[in-house]
Amino acid sequence: ARRRRRRVADTMASLQGARRFLSSAAGSAQKRRVGIVGFGAVGKYLAAAVQNDPIASSALELAFVCEPIDPGAVASSGLFEPAVCLEDIADFRSKGADLIVEVAHASISAKYGPAFLEHADYMPASITAFVDDEVERACRDAAESPANDFGLYIPSGALWGARDIQKMDERGSLRAVTVTMCKAPHHLKISGPVGEKMAALLAEGVTGEHVLYEGPIRDLAADAPNNVNTMAAAALASPSIGGFDGLNARLVMDTETEAHVVTVEVEGPAKPGAKPFKQTTVRYNPAEVGAVTGDATYASFLSSMLESSGKGRGVHFC
Repeated sequence: ARRRRRRVADTMASLQGARRFLSSAAGSAQKRRVGIVGFGAVGKYLAAAVQNDPIASSALELAFVCEPIDPGAVASSGLFEPAVCLEDIADFRSKGADLIVEVAHASISAKYGPAFLEHADYMPASITAFVDDEVERACRDAAESPANDFGLYIPSGALWGARDIQKMDERGSLRAVTVTMCKAPHHLKISGPVGEKMAALLAEGVTGEHVLYEGPIRDLAADAPNNVNTMAAAALASPSIGGFDGLNARLVMDTETEAHVVTVEVEGPAKPGAKPFKQTTVRYNPAEVGAVTGDATYASFLSSMLESSGKGRGVHFC
């Protein structure tokens, strides 16, 4: 009950930043139609917010909800009118969505991202999809195409200062970015060499903090696709320093923590003989045992969804 109350409080606090935009939108235009791809915990949360939250429902309505892995799950839930339930994601065009939100799997962006962007704004939650060069290039090209006016919206999530990093990158003043994600073992869903390293450490009975990986995020994403979205967002914000190959990613296991702790270190230019500009932010996000998604992340995704509008073509952080 305490966690539930805290989540509600986090949601309301996060929504305040979007309140002004939503009030204006509700008074001056029709509601935007949003399609949600994914019916897990986050997908259910977002769909419920569009239907029941007074702020979200004033500016948004559901175009469709689709669960690609279990096509009948949405209809069988009994939560939506039949017109909202979409069994085959390939039929998304028939629903006339203004915004499509992916909270399912990185493969959705690989298969449908460019097609989504030909018909609607697109906000993918599984940002690790863009570790694949071809997927990133195809979605960027679609979002920047003069043939349409739809944008690719990247949810900032746990990456505080995402737009500031992007602005430094655009000005040519970004020199380095390091993102450290520190989580308890039960919060980490990892495989491959990184997973084997964690298993070996736990078998030894170690406690405290231990670095499981440090290096480019491109090499980490395959082993930890569910745990590196924040790093991927930072990589998308910093192409001038190499993006997925230039960002320094650190994954840390901490047996004592009860939260997802994200530390972002940004370095800028320095005058001759002087120390460089540096900015460090630390985000402490409480999470239930075994949860890949922290409590505050639900509200953050909702706020991002509400702000995914009005910027036209291009890649935008929200």
